[in-house]
Amino acid sequence: MEGPSWAREFPGAITVCDPRGIILDMNDQSAQMFEKDGGRALVGKSLVDCHPEPARSKLRHLLEARRSNVYTTEKNGVKKLVYQAPWIEDGVYRGFVELVLEIPLEIPNFVRS
Repeated sequence: MEGPSWAREFPGAITVCDPRGIILDMNDQSAQMFEKDGGRALVGKSLVDCHPEPARSKLRHLLEARRSNVYTTEKNGVKKLVYQAPWIEDGVYRGFVELVLEIPLEIPNFVRS
């Protein structure tokens, strides 16, 4: 990852793309998570091309609408939080950042006032 050094070994996957969905950067966890798809060799490739329908259309919509998308997934007893959000720098839309974090199957929720 060419970005900040703290992000390289961050214990969650960080993937960054430009407004067209071209992958610009991946940290170590992201490269490992997408290893079977090419890992770091995905840098420079289109995220859109990496997804089947209907995820492909949803991704195109998110990139165009510049809206966040947040959800959880579970596979083989591992639950993950996926947070996809627009990347804005100096007021200019630069693309998207995706964070994928492993979370416990049961997680406390604190309602604050």
